[in-house]
Amino acid sequence: MEAQAAAVLRAWDRQRAAAWAAGDGGALAALYVPGASAGDADVAMLRDWTTRGLAVDALTTQLLAVRVLGHGQHRWVLRVRDRVTGAVAAGAGRSEPLPAGATAVREVVLRRLGDGWRVASVRPVPTTRGRR
Repeated sequence: MEAQAAAVLRAWDRQRAAAWAAGDGGALAALYVPGASAGDADVAMLRDWTTRGLAVDALTTQLLAVRVLGHGQHRWVLRVRDRVTGAVAAGAGRSEPLPAGATAVREVVLRRLGDGWRVASVRPVPTTRGRR
């Protein structure tokens, strides 16, 4: 079941990266359940970049671990360990690689709306040294 969950997340991450590269806040917002605070925050970050005339290309999320905490026909609850890498800020005739993000553990809730999976919530999961 973890392999199926990972495939859903990877497909979602590819769509997110495409929305970021295009600077398309509408496409980005459509990846989230309406009203999801994680979606609002993601769209706000994208807007900050585009307002400065920059695009973020090659946004890659390295999925390091996925554990299924709950699953139903229209809902997944996952514990995810990942980090963002490879992103490049481009604009005004320049491009600059962005530093890789820190590895993070989160609980991600996905809901099936229509024909696609949308993120309903993302919550950081505290970890202790030696436990993942």
